[in-house]
Amino acid sequence: MVIGDYTVDQVIEKAQTLIEAMPYIKKFQGKTVVVKYGGSAMLDENLKYNVIKDVAMLKLVGMKPVIVHGGGKEISKWVEKVGKEAEFINGLRVTDAETMEIAEMVLGKVNKSLVSLMQKIGLKAVGISGKDGGMFTVKKKFPGGKDIGYVGEITNVDTSILTSLIEDDFIPVIAPIGVDENYEDYNINADDAACAVATALEAEKLVFLTDIEGVFIDPTDKSTLISEMDIHEAKDIIEKGVVGGGMLPKLNNCIAAMENGVSRVHILDGRLQHCLLLEFFTQKGIGTAILKEPLF
Repeated sequence: MVIGDYTVDQVIEKAQTLIEAMPYIKKFQGKTVVVKYGGSAMLDENLKYNVIKDVAMLKLVGMKPVIVHGGGKEISKWVEKVGKEAEFINGLRVTDAETMEIAEMVLGKVNKSLVSLMQKIGLKAVGISGKDGGMFTVKKKFPGGKDIGYVGEITNVDTSILTSLIEDDFIPVIAPIGVDENYEDYNINADDAACAVATALEAEKLVFLTDIEGVFIDPTDKSTLISEMDIHEAKDIIEKGVVGGGMLPKLNNCIAAMENGVSRVHILDGRLQHCLLLEFFTQKGIGTAILKEPLF
């Protein structure tokens, strides 16, 4: 038997998926979810559209999403266009005055393009940077004791503008720029900014959309994906040297956020269509979830 374009079995499967999602929707209704959006999912227009549709679904089922976005690849492209070479130390961009100007320009462009896309599909969104309302106060960051220019470490998050937007039913879309006590502009690592926002808002969930499938015991063996672990296990694999490279600071960020009030952290492959919905609303999920205690 066929119903429209689907067989009865396909329709039943869709209904079962909705039923499976019910306890998760109930659990997280009214809760704040911070999504750090970056990587390849920002460059592919189809992926970008699907990420925004996922955010729309989170909003429609009663969650309170907040977006913190990066733009590193786009910044590097524009830095090269002016004849400079992108330089990184410990994963952080060396940012002189000219690069800072480029970064703020590019992040502003990315910010407004995301807002436009959200509004196109019916979401109320407002694009801001950490400069707005004095949201991000920073100090200069010295990775490994090195001065890498206008790269900031967040010392305070003023949530007043965020809570006002959320209460008025807007989705805040945040560009990671802040100012120091002398009102100098600083570029901020988007992962760090997302953690700081999630901690300040005491978010239920913090999600990192990345270019990898999650945390692996052996990165060369896809069968070793860790789908779920608690905060103690996360610390243990760091101490044992299981993870390295870009995953190490990300895991440390996850742990810091959870120790300061965030309930769950997810590391997802943003290249996978509807990764947010699959992780949030299905029993198996995808990627890696780090939690304080079992969900049910």
